[in-house]
Amino acid sequence: MGLLHLREFHPLRIYSTPAIRRILTEDNTLFRTLERSNPSAEWCDLRLGEEVTLSGIPCSSKREPLRCTAIPLEGAYPDYLSSRLSDTLPPEEATVALLVSDGQKKIFFAPGLPGSIEKWKPHFMAADLALLDSTFWRDDELVDVRGAGKTARQMGHPPLSGKGGLLEELRGENGPRRVAIHINNTNPILNEESPERRAVLDAGWEIARDGMEFVP
Repeated sequence: MGLLHLREFHPLRIYSTPAIRRILTEDNTLFRTLERSNPSAEWCDLRLGEEVTLSGIPCSSKREPLRCTAIPLEGAYPDYLSSRLSDTLPPEEATVALLVSDGQKKIFFAPGLPGSIEKWKPHFMAADLALLDSTFWRDDELVDVRGAGKTARQMGHPPLSGKGGLLEELRGENGPRRVAIHINNTNPILNEESPERRAVLDAGWEIARDGMEFVP
């Protein structure tokens, strides 16, 4: 709703895969209010594997415009999506990571990382900065809190800890600067005094915070 209120004061350009665009325009009544705006919201398709120039994004005179590439991941559409629509959407567009570049530096942005690490690791290694899914510390974290439900991996969020966790899988890799993002409120790394937070920092990661800025 906040985005829709902002739309009343400033033109809104939305970049998304065609599948996500259909979800927001066909299965979400709130976003239908955008159709009544004049001018209406501008939708820009992110085609998988194709680089798109992000128009209207401020950049310095010394740097090229930002460009973005959608990287398909092995994910699933949310459970709340109607079967009428989900049955017609391409599965490869359900979850993507973004590779953003200004011609010199690259950012790998992935708030969700379903599927195998081999699918996205080459893009991660090619980046200068990686903003990585750190939703949960343990695979059974949310199940433990709620007493039932899906594990982290079943939700498309590999845990940070444990066998096959992100800390283990990316240990020893040179790769980019890595920052933990998309952190659930059950994740103990939010506690500045916790051993889990210390383990993340000792592994060479940073933990995102409000107002964090990255200077190339």
